[in-house]
Amino acid sequence: MPPGTGDVQLSISQNIPIAGAVIVSTPQDIALLDAHKGAEMFRKVNVPVLGLVQNMSVFQCPKCKHETHIFGADGVRNLASNLGLDVLGDIPLHIQIRETSDAGKPVVVAEPESDVAQAYLKIAAEIVKRLPLSPTERQHCEDL
Repeated sequence: MPPGTGDVQLSISQNIPIAGAVIVSTPQDIALLDAHKGAEMFRKVNVPVLGLVQNMSVFQCPKCKHETHIFGADGVRNLASNLGLDVLGDIPLHIQIRETSDAGKPVVVAEPESDVAQAYLKIAAEIVKRLPLSPTERQHCEDL
């Protein structure tokens, strides 16, 4: 959902059974303010926060491979530590994500063996570990 703690988030959390929330944020200060508010809102309505994801964590130049932390380096990690939550993973700022998404085929489908796709799959696995699933449901998720 979009950032913040607006009516949509509150209504959904109060009217639909939710197994847990994942907070996704870039590591910049202004985005972290919304991420913090979102985590606190979910806690107030008794929705477990499964963890945080640091989006656009690093940009790697496709030519020289130099890495730049355009939005900051560890903002989500620091927020997670302050909130007593885990970081589920990092998603880089990568052209492959934009190109495959724009083509209607997410990177995990278009290029499942790529490092970028593996970042998403790692996060998905971390989420599944934290969901309150029965052994049968958990096995089904792992088989996918």
